[in-house]
Amino acid sequence: AQVPRLAVGRPSAPPHRLRSPSAKQAPATMGVLTSKKVKITSWTEYILTHYRGVFCLFFLLPLSALFEAYLWLRNAINFWMRRSAKKTQHATRVNEISTQVKAWATDGKKAKMCTARPGWQTMSLRVGKYKKTNTKIYLGDLCNVLDVNVDAGLVKVEPLVTMGQLTHALLPLGYTIPVLPELDDLTVGGLVSGVGIETSSHKYGLFQYICVHFELVLADGTVINCSKDEHPEIFYMVPWSHGTLGFLTAATIKMIPAKEYVKVEYLPFRNQQDAIECFERESRKGTDDDDETCAFGVEALAYSRDHWVVMVANMCDEPKGVERTKINKIGYYFKPWFYTHVEKYLATGAAEEYIPLRHYYHRHTRSLFWEVSDIVPFGNQAWFRYLLGYTMPPKPALLKLSQTEMTRQLYELHHVVQDLLVPVKNLGESIDLFHKEFEVYPLWLCPMRIKSDGRKEGYHGLIKPLDDGDEMFVDVGAYGNPLSPTFVAADSCRKCEDFVRQVKGYQMMYADTYMTREEFREMFDHSQYDKLRASLPNCLDAFPEIYDKVCKKNRI
Repeated sequence: AQVPRLAVGRPSAPPHRLRSPSAKQAPATMGVLTSKKVKITSWTEYILTHYRGVFCLFFLLPLSALFEAYLWLRNAINFWMRRSAKKTQHATRVNEISTQVKAWATDGKKAKMCTARPGWQTMSLRVGKYKKTNTKIYLGDLCNVLDVNVDAGLVKVEPLVTMGQLTHALLPLGYTIPVLPELDDLTVGGLVSGVGIETSSHKYGLFQYICVHFELVLADGTVINCSKDEHPEIFYMVPWSHGTLGFLTAATIKMIPAKEYVKVEYLPFRNQQDAIECFERESRKGTDDDDETCAFGVEALAYSRDHWVVMVANMCDEPKGVERTKINKIGYYFKPWFYTHVEKYLATGAAEEYIPLRHYYHRHTRSLFWEVSDIVPFGNQAWFRYLLGYTMPPKPALLKLSQTEMTRQLYELHHVVQDLLVPVKNLGESIDLFHKEFEVYPLWLCPMRIKSDGRKEGYHGLIKPLDDGDEMFVDVGAYGNPLSPTFVAADSCRKCEDFVRQVKGYQMMYADTYMTREEFREMFDHSQYDKLRASLPNCLDAFPEIYDKVCKKNRI
């Protein structure tokens, strides 16, 4: 999934080198930064840089808990008490956006447009420089679930609706969406305009494939509705476009019936080849969305090149009898972080347990995968979980807001955050390359289909299956401080990007992109994208190309 990785501190390590969560380590990067003459100009900046964990404990965590409580209350009021007025309010807000865009055109199109949402509020790792110079369009508080149509199996939402909000709204009704990425704060808008992946993506594909309708405000102020039958040339190009075609104001998404629990099988391996064979076999089961031989969820955590735990999950009813002893409500604030819970099966062997569906969906939220361990190194210790675990995780937006120039450079030079989508048949090569260039563990491995079926003939987006028709890819996610002695941020990332292009894979664009414009266009098919932008009124004047929004030099 598209997620923030905001931590500097203790490097991650394979099992034979794992350290205690309470272990302390002085950053090995201060000499580098000192040589670059990064100066701390105030006591506030000094504290935010050198005592980030303390600041997080006493300030960010309480603020995050209060902010989360506010969001929960606001969303509950909007969903249950303002249901009758939501559609009218939505239409009013969309009209206001259209009016702002028309005013921009009338005023001479002096600068390109972007949303007025501050960069620190987004889930991307970096903040685009364009936020400082572009004309800002205020989109309002587009954070409502507009309609749940059980008969049609569809839910209509505004772009700032989060995954946590969506599960709270749908699960009590007995429904979910087929692909629900695991972090609470991920928004529908980010998953549509960027990319979204979950453990069910091997079956249903990327998040974009469960969307059936988009509403956008174009660069001339026109409000359009698009689907595979209405403006398909726009509908298929919105995913991955990063807001370079128009302003997304609503999306309609498929729903499926949900069950109360998920039965998870943990399959540990100590041999890479055996692990890959199991992972690929489970990923490729089933040939269509309704094939019951295909598991609901498949993922793996690699704790070293050879130490893996493959997880196979299926929705089920509440267990009965002796099976109830296997229930694990992993989402409770006092429970161990999920990735540490999974690691124990390397020692204890294969097992299975039952996890409530919402807990399963958001299993990586409390630790932001494993990045929180670098900010709050004692966060997974029992005393902290029971006393203050309910405050976790710190809000990524607040982490970005409190970032200093020195910590920003620490991230840039000595921290890796990459999600690379490669054909599953190249997974072994990918792991070996990541080990050589990064040596960051755990690695998150999530299979997903890049689908060709169901598309209207003649239309395609920025990504496509392999030329031989193989749709099965895998997201290899590396998040942490590299241990590789040859790691150099730009050089190592460039080598991985080169490999991904060679095997016809793709890079998630929330992370640092070091490719040239030509290399970027080689990776992503721009043929229909360029034609569409040229045909849409004011589009070239209003929005930059995707590359100009996501490339490393245009981000802070």
